[in-house]
Amino acid sequence: MALKVLKPTTPGQRNTVLIDRSVLSKKDPEKSLTIQVKRNNGRNNQGKITTRHKGGGVKKKYRVIDFKRDKFDIPAVVEAIEYDPNRTAFIALLKYEDGERRYILAPDGLNVGDSVVSGLEVPIKTGNAMPLKKIPQGMFVHAIELRPGSGAIIARSAGTNAQVMGGDKGYVQLKMPSGEYRLVKEDCIATIGIVSNIDQKNVKLGKAGRNRLKGVRPTVRGVAMSLGHPHGGGQGKGGRHGTGGPATSYSGVKQGKRTRRHKKPTSKYIIKRRPEKNKFKKYKTII
Repeated sequence: MALKVLKPTTPGQRNTVLIDRSVLSKKDPEKSLTIQVKRNNGRNNQGKITTRHKGGGVKKKYRVIDFKRDKFDIPAVVEAIEYDPNRTAFIALLKYEDGERRYILAPDGLNVGDSVVSGLEVPIKTGNAMPLKKIPQGMFVHAIELRPGSGAIIARSAGTNAQVMGGDKGYVQLKMPSGEYRLVKEDCIATIGIVSNIDQKNVKLGKAGRNRLKGVRPTVRGVAMSLGHPHGGGQGKGGRHGTGGPATSYSGVKQGKRTRRHKKPTSKYIIKRRPEKNKFKKYKTII
């Protein structure tokens, strides 16, 4: 998908880079596959904010995506590639031979009119879904289940994929998007290909208003706050902030600290952890 670099005719358009969606379908989403979801704007059942910086935004309907791909051995034709406001990836509307329609995550390279199918003995082709044990070593896959029949939860965002590294004793080794190597049961369903909208990582919104339309509220830097925040207080660059490394919000948890439970049972399936990207030094107090 191409990018649109806007001309700097206004301050809001300067340095703005957006996705060119001119090739996507212009029709309304399939009515039978959309539902209205009540927003909570980051609040819990007591009305208290548990996730900051959420609220407002354009009203949108949820598109029901088929993450299970459990309609085996029935070919389907891609009727449309559509935009989905609930995710970064594009979605594809499938029409099966029996007349049923479903949405799936659109892989990169899937076009209107292409045929896809899911099953145990189907061709190795972009958009086809099959158990991991049927996928050759080295193939890129997305929309991967962690438990057979539970539905895809891995590699679903724009441009992501996992690589099949081989299998043995009922498990297949996957190289995850994070760089982690993990064992997944060989009966789990995965889809061939890379998730669409690869250029999503290059988008620059250009102005705060586009973030507000997405439901993102303003964020205040910790160093601009008072002593209630681990980074706050002091005069200018002095004071408390910078001591002990960057911290998250008001909890004091250091950024980069691993939050995975030490004795989580599924840790035995992780062969190699993802590379550590956030190693912070112990900062000295600035006076």
